[in-house]
Amino acid sequence: MSDTGSAVSPLAPRSCLNPAVTLTVLDPATEEPIAELEQAGVEGADAAVARAKAALPAWRRVAPADRARLLRRLASLVEEHGEELARIESRNVGKPIAGARGEVGMVAQVFHFYAGAVDKHHGETIPVAGGVAATFREPLGVVGLIVPWNFPLNIASWKIGPALACGNTVVLKPAELTPLSALRLGELALEAGIPEGVLNVLVGKGSVVGRRLIEHPDVAKIGFTGSTEVGAEVMRGAAATIKRVTLELGGKSANVVFADADLEAAAAAAPYAVFDNAGQDCCARSRILVERAAYDRFLDLLVEATRGVVVGDPADEATEMGPLISAAHRATVASYVDGVQPLFRGEAPEGRGYWFPCTLVEATNEDRVAREEVFGPVAAVIPFADEADAVRIANDTPYGLSGSIWTRDGARALRVARAVESGVLSVNSNGSVRVATPFGGFKQSGFGRELGMHALEGYSEVKSVFVSTEV
Repeated sequence: MSDTGSAVSPLAPRSCLNPAVTLTVLDPATEEPIAELEQAGVEGADAAVARAKAALPAWRRVAPADRARLLRRLASLVEEHGEELARIESRNVGKPIAGARGEVGMVAQVFHFYAGAVDKHHGETIPVAGGVAATFREPLGVVGLIVPWNFPLNIASWKIGPALACGNTVVLKPAELTPLSALRLGELALEAGIPEGVLNVLVGKGSVVGRRLIEHPDVAKIGFTGSTEVGAEVMRGAAATIKRVTLELGGKSANVVFADADLEAAAAAAPYAVFDNAGQDCCARSRILVERAAYDRFLDLLVEATRGVVVGDPADEATEMGPLISAAHRATVASYVDGVQPLFRGEAPEGRGYWFPCTLVEATNEDRVAREEVFGPVAAVIPFADEADAVRIANDTPYGLSGSIWTRDGARALRVARAVESGVLSVNSNGSVRVATPFGGFKQSGFGRELGMHALEGYSEVKSVFVSTEV
């Protein structure tokens, strides 16, 4: 990616841009500018939707095998340019380079998966009186995809893959803070042979471009990942045109550790369930619930494991946690622990960059740090009495996205997993996301599912056609 760019990749003409408005993209580890982009406004959003609408008839007629071939080619190009994409993501977001490489690998897996899913998402025939009914899976049309700054390329792929596989055309709006990898992905899509207008990448403010996509009468669906507060605004805006909406929103996930668990393994894994991506993760297990019988022992292990997290230069192969995304966000994260005596506060680089140390605090589930999504490297450690108390505390939140359960008791693991109100759970693991399995939340963590075959349901409509056999 060059040091300067436009508000779009080659997917939109320069006439879409608003030359009076520019966007400076910063490296959060150094606070230095890395790109200067022209931003699109309402006219640019309208033009992108018009291009997507014009491209729709031809794209939906592309044979499934050919659509699959194009998605496989895009997956292969992501693999070929993996190091380039990882370095763009690392520098723009502040991700450790090792983690960024892993995320780019998942992007390629996503496109490979949906290439294989193209001809496996289909209707059925149903014998009925007087004839046969057939169902068809039809694309929705033009879809607007609005992705966040914490996993820009990964989450973009989660939405683009099933949208294109179903025959929709796309207008993708990356976050203003982290647009660079999406722009490069748009260029690779053209190189893969995906026709112009099928995938449009548009840089602009959420309050302008995002709002226009939500309100635009020719946009059939909005796929949004972001905060619960903005998700509510998306729903309100989409209501006027009865748009389909998929929302993946905030979380305050519980990491439940029972006294019979492998405490060493649970404690070793717990820091990375919160501090990965500097805690800027809606899946972060930022409430660590520990059974009282093992509380003191687990705290000792947890502090020692947290002390070992390597915070520093994202370009360093040894770094495990980088900076926060911006100065404003760092101030917000700090507000949760100002005046609090932490259990542990780690080291962070001094000088330029939006650094914040790994922080552990003892809390009750009523404390602000345990109620609200901090979205930073801060974990609240909360004791519980027994299994019923653990479930009560885990569910005492407006969110329900992810979580973990650590125990050697298989029956308990299943009981608690069924009882916890969360869309994605793992047992003796902190992994939430698999390409082939559905991902999404309960309660105010949103609705609809990303990934797996389930995601295709959110990008298609079911049409029923009856054929009479009596004439």
